[in-house]
Amino acid sequence: MDLSFTPAEQAFRDEVRTFLANKVPARLTDKVRHGQHLSKADHEEWHALLHAQGWLANHWPQAWGGPGWNAVQKFIFDNECALAYCPRTVPFGVNMLGPVLIKYGSEAQKQYWLPRILSGADWWCQGYSEPGAGSDLASVKTTAVREGAHYIVNGQKTWTTLGHHANMIFCLVRTNREAKKQEGISFLLIDMATPGVEVRPIITLDGEHEVNEVFFTDVKVPVENLVGEENKGWTCAKFLLTYERTNIAGVGFSVAALERLKLVADRVMKNGQPLSRDPLFAARMARVEIDLENMKTTNLRVIAAVAGGGAPGAESSMLKIKGTEIRQELNSLLRRAMGPYARPFVEEGEAPGQPEASFAAAQYFNNRKLSIFGGSNEIQKNIISKMILGL
Repeated sequence: MDLSFTPAEQAFRDEVRTFLANKVPARLTDKVRHGQHLSKADHEEWHALLHAQGWLANHWPQAWGGPGWNAVQKFIFDNECALAYCPRTVPFGVNMLGPVLIKYGSEAQKQYWLPRILSGADWWCQGYSEPGAGSDLASVKTTAVREGAHYIVNGQKTWTTLGHHANMIFCLVRTNREAKKQEGISFLLIDMATPGVEVRPIITLDGEHEVNEVFFTDVKVPVENLVGEENKGWTCAKFLLTYERTNIAGVGFSVAALERLKLVADRVMKNGQPLSRDPLFAARMARVEIDLENMKTTNLRVIAAVAGGGAPGAESSMLKIKGTEIRQELNSLLRRAMGPYARPFVEEGEAPGQPEASFAAAQYFNNRKLSIFGGSNEIQKNIISKMILGL
């Protein structure tokens, strides 16, 4: 099944395809296609291309630089980017912080920070998780004590994605240690060049430096960098997480992964016929494709609700659960299809036995994290049970 588009939507899809074909360098899409590491410069180049086109913050209001797209247009754009093997837009500034500032930031904060997000002047990272506060995010222990015109921040954040590239970090900090968990938290913007900020790398299973630990020792942060009210940061945190979880669903990435899986399954032979004709393997492919088509529809509904001025609620948790399960199943099927060629690592310069062999296993192992970060899937089920079922 495929979605039917109106003539205007088909024309928009053609416009997106033309832009991607003519403006995005093949060296970027080749890196994505073959699962290669993207440098900071690669991410910045993609960011700049989208900004120049006016398509970077495609879910922002037009008043703040958004293109004014409807839900279907955003869906089409995300799908086409994934199918063309474009880089992922680094989400922390555009997709996460931007909507929070638009909704909860002061006029001065919006006027200053939003243009810098669009231009790429600031690279943001996310300071949420801590060693003792992952899925139980309300247990954050990093403190911010008000001293005159500054907060003094002390503590530690972990799993800070691409924090080694960032110059700014938005953080959840505890400003009232006597209040209940959620009631004593504030949302703070911190310059990572401030004395007392230290970033240490965490090397992941595939050998990549993607995540980090960030330490704060007597870091002075101007009071005007507080977003919203002091001790009311949990409201900002929840709002941001709904956007993060919707994005983690990765509909476009799953569509591209399914297309790749079908090509591999048609090429790989088992018992003298393509793997795609094996009853058990074909059944698993059919099941994940049905799940993906259903998720497309749900994703469109959530995007439409946001475009109408709302914010994704429990639906974002549903998308996060199903989206991550689908992506992990697609990774598993591709690795299974590659058989002995799906080695975890291929030496640099070595010709792999199959085009997908260089990343099938590494992607499979790395993406086990999808059902954990952004709030584990078990936590998302609790959210759904409370918000929808009233349990």
